[in-house]
Amino acid sequence: MSTRTQQIVVTLAALLWVGGTLIGLGLVGGGGVENQGGGLFSDSATLIAPQGPAFSIWSVIYLGLAGYVVWQWLPAVADSRWARVTRLPAAAAIALNGLWLLVVFAGWIAVSVLVMIGIVLSLGLVLRRTAGLPRQGLGADVWVSATFGLYLGWICVATCANIASWLVGLGVPVDTTLSTWLTVAVLATVVAIAAVLLGRTDQRLFQIGLAAAVVWGTAWVSSGRLTGELRSDVVGVAAALTALVVLGLGVWAVARRRGATPQTVR
Repeated sequence: MSTRTQQIVVTLAALLWVGGTLIGLGLVGGGGVENQGGGLFSDSATLIAPQGPAFSIWSVIYLGLAGYVVWQWLPAVADSRWARVTRLPAAAAIALNGLWLLVVFAGWIAVSVLVMIGIVLSLGLVLRRTAGLPRQGLGADVWVSATFGLYLGWICVATCANIASWLVGLGVPVDTTLSTWLTVAVLATVVAIAAVLLGRTDQRLFQIGLAAAVVWGTAWVSSGRLTGELRSDVVGVAAALTALVVLGLGVWAVARRRGATPQTVR
């Protein structure tokens, strides 16, 4: 596929993303995500739902995604390796974000889980394809590493919340002892996934973004369970510990790279 074709694919993906965002945020069609699916996406619908302010991270991610769409068109980087290897998986992650919002608006909760898994896989490809690449400069650092690191970290938490919403929609009780300890197990899984992903990339800003987003999301899960409408001290403490452990993993991963001086390419 030619460079120009890839650039157009990314741009078309961005158009789908923008359309889905306008509907998902209630700017077109009425009602935001938290009001869709019978309230299954509200911050008190499940034990692993982050508290409302957590979702402000999307403003940062969206800014980064918009920057990526513009960046990959710049003549100076159009044919660069960073742009070439990331365009298609990035386009998939961008388009699927818009599709997820449309699917949720339609009330197809089970389908939304599949779309979310598709986002995870697409972002995993971005991480894999950039691992080991020499630095290209500030643009790639910000619009690829930091942006998609944040995106992947947040989606790790969001996917768990999405699956929980689907299960609650199927009739699984929200606040039983079993659901409490299953949520704790899921949080432990988040730690394991974060550890694996941090070890799969040597891009420092990708590691920082990924760890920061997971810490942000799980910290707000903790806040929601300790102070929100759906209370659970066990989950609240477990989520706080998850945030602390992932923070430590992120610091350790970045520290391992401190002695390395990556080559910078154009």
